[in-house]
Amino acid sequence: MRDVDAAEEWLDSWVAGVDAQASRTVELSRRVAVLTGTARSRDGFITVTVGSSGQLESLEVDDQALRAGGAELSRQIMDVIGQAQAQLSAQVTELVRQTVGIDTETGQSVIHSYEVRFPARPDEEQRDRRAW
Repeated sequence: MRDVDAAEEWLDSWVAGVDAQASRTVELSRRVAVLTGTARSRDGFITVTVGSSGQLESLEVDDQALRAGGAELSRQIMDVIGQAQAQLSAQVTELVRQTVGIDTETGQSVIHSYEVRFPARPDEEQRDRRAW
């Protein structure tokens, strides 16, 4: 009879753990869905906001940015989009840490998906940029 009681306690504990992890996963999903990443160019002439999946939500270009010319303006816009996406990825990593944990299969999967979609650029760490 003791073995049955122990097995029942183990099963109850396991189910509670699974329920708790599922609840944390739902919370992570809910919080990630409303995230945005925003970045501004060094000169402040370009501001970009991306949504939770990295999609462009807003782009503000000051008239002074037009002086750079088309090719340079395009490069700067793409750079600022990348900065906003990197910021988003960092926010997701922090939410994973707060909810499901970065050492869980779910946490690692979510972090990996953002790292694959928004890989860090080699010079990104060295850039003097302003990101919100």
